[in-house]
Amino acid sequence: MEQLKTYALMIGLTLLFMWFGSLIAGQMGMILAFFGAVGMNFYAYFYSHKNVLKHYNAIPVDAHSASGLYAIVDKLTRRARLPMPQLYIIPERQPNAFATGRDHNHSVVAVTEGLLELLTDEEVEAVIAHELSHIKHYDMLIGTVAATMAGAIAMLANFGMFFGGGNREERPNPIVMMALMFVMPMAATIIQMTVSRNREFMADEGAAKMTGHPEWLASALTKLDNYARGISMPEAEQQSAHMFIINPFTGKDISMSQLFSTHPSTESRVERLNALRR
Repeated sequence: MEQLKTYALMIGLTLLFMWFGSLIAGQMGMILAFFGAVGMNFYAYFYSHKNVLKHYNAIPVDAHSASGLYAIVDKLTRRARLPMPQLYIIPERQPNAFATGRDHNHSVVAVTEGLLELLTDEEVEAVIAHELSHIKHYDMLIGTVAATMAGAIAMLANFGMFFGGGNREERPNPIVMMALMFVMPMAATIIQMTVSRNREFMADEGAAKMTGHPEWLASALTKLDNYARGISMPEAEQQSAHMFIINPFTGKDISMSQLFSTHPSTESRVERLNALRR
């Protein structure tokens, strides 16, 4: 069922991309947008996780090099009936974590050194359970596809401002066209934001059920949020910020852009976890 939702999102965003391409450059624009969307979805499906790990200088670890972390993940994967994911540690001071990969058999969990130093074993277990919940419901792929297509639509809008056209019969009203140039990227961003926020709440609930202790994740999120406000992640980029359990730009994100954050507020997440505990 979750895979069907993922494919439906990919198809829906591709059709939206094609329609917008046709407005900018007519039938040829629609064809080019189609092939562009297919290429981007192919890349996002098979290769995006590798580039993310490389970008953050993630180091692979196993049962010998990170025995404590491996034991926690092994226990939780058995409980969740998931294959063991590949484990990585990111040499960053900011405490954070993310999951990536295209499916259960090609999944990755990465945590920063700062997270392992800051959290207790129970809190680390809760964070890992959160990431495994993302894996279980294919959230990594959904988030990656949504972010890829949102960026592509924004790029297409910028292209249309300078080269928009198609022939005169196919071209919409210029005022409508200019409005779409601004509305479409915003709409794509809102879709990405909505998908990511809902998935964070679902992963929090899944982690609470997996560990049986919602308070562990509530405590971990509070610590992570507080430390993220004081410690930046130099390598962080907007394209992959949605993957992390806590927005890596928390300390900097104090402008209007916070309204379009891919993460719900930590306060609202903790409130929901406390409600589950009660």
